[in-house]
Amino acid sequence: MTTALLRTADELHARVRNGRRAVVMTMGALHEGHATLIRTARGIAGGDGEVVVTVFVNPLQFGAGEDLDRYPRTLDADVKIAEQAGADVVLAPFVDEVYPGGEPQVRISAGPMGERLEGASRPGHFDGMLTVVAKLLHLTRPDVALYGQKDAQQLALIRRMVRDLNFGVEIVGVPTVREEDGLALSSRNRYLSAAERRTALALSQALFAGSDRHAAQEALRARAREVPTTRARAEALSALGESRAAADAHAVAKAVPGGPAAVRAAARLVLDDAARMQPPLALDYLALVDPSDFTEIPDDYTGEAVLAVAARVGTTRLIDNIPLTFGAAS
Repeated sequence: MTTALLRTADELHARVRNGRRAVVMTMGALHEGHATLIRTARGIAGGDGEVVVTVFVNPLQFGAGEDLDRYPRTLDADVKIAEQAGADVVLAPFVDEVYPGGEPQVRISAGPMGERLEGASRPGHFDGMLTVVAKLLHLTRPDVALYGQKDAQQLALIRRMVRDLNFGVEIVGVPTVREEDGLALSSRNRYLSAAERRTALALSQALFAGSDRHAAQEALRARAREVPTTRARAEALSALGESRAAADAHAVAKAVPGGPAAVRAAARLVLDDAARMQPPLALDYLALVDPSDFTEIPDDYTGEAVLAVAARVGTTRLIDNIPLTFGAAS
């Protein structure tokens, strides 16, 4: 397969279109995480469909002091990676193709969800992101668009925009791809020195610590549910050498609801240790949120959740998250 490099939407629209068109939107500097998205898109589009990868460094989503100027631009390498992963087209428009009249006067507002977490740290970022996603959806006219779950808040906002504004496109989230040491793949990882990378591992380690704590709590609750609650039955179990199960049941019954609090605390311990490393990790936020609106979940919460973290190591800002489910069994 030879991947076509196009610069305008008109060139894309001139192509013969048969099956489904799947689009993967990127800002370039492609890595294995992007390649995973492209391969997933290839599977969805099928042999008769078309996979389009957009490469566009969107100036609207960079705030003052952020890394727009130094953001890596590696188009030739990006086309090769896209081709190897199964893309039919790389659409790499110039700024005046996406914003023909200069910066747009009318933009998409991310609303309250866009002001939390990443939005609080990067004011206006999500408005710029949604504006370019909306424009690229119009320019590429896909049947399905794929985004990585590493940018969980971005994915949630895109899904909300598509639903609220009646975009006729299916949105697919693809799980985060990690390096062997657990660090989530990111174009910004290349900025890290060896020492900074060691510190940066605390992001994923904190998430895994929270996840392990969550798994232990859920296992304890599941075990307790299997133990009869009557005193006579508990005594009988103890007599049979199953006192641990009875003790677990008692501990769960007496415990103050606080699964989310314990998960946050386990993750926080790792991040606190990383703050004392050289170089130190400067925490932006650690949050355990409802993925529908990115508000913090209460201690009695049941359902899907996202444990998210953002921090700076040296001059590089990194984000990561993992999904969790509270009260999966009842």
